[in-house]
Amino acid sequence: MYSIELTIKLSPLPLIVQRKKHEDAQRLYNEVIDSMQNGNQRFLELSCEKVEDKKITVLISEIIAVQIYEKTSSGASTKRPGFSL
Repeated sequence: MYSIELTIKLSPLPLIVQRKKHEDAQRLYNEVIDSMQNGNQRFLELSCEKVEDKKITVLISEIIAVQIYEKTSSGASTKRPGFSL
C-alpha cells in the first residue's frame, strides 16, 4: 500500500490518499506536482480506490507539500513519512 500525503496551509492534519499499486501512487503524486507547478487548475479532486463514491476536492493554492511513501501491514517494517537520519 502506498500513501500520498498532502500538507495543507494552516491545517495540523495532512490529507492522505492511498493506492494499492506503486504505479498508481506515482501517477497521482505526479498529477499533484504538475497541478502545483502549472497553476492551470484551481481545484484537484482526489478519489478513494476502496469506496468508489468517496471523493475530496482540494484548493491547489493551499497545498504546501506532497510526499509519497510505502505503508506495509506490519508496524515494524513501515517506512516513516518524511526524511529520517
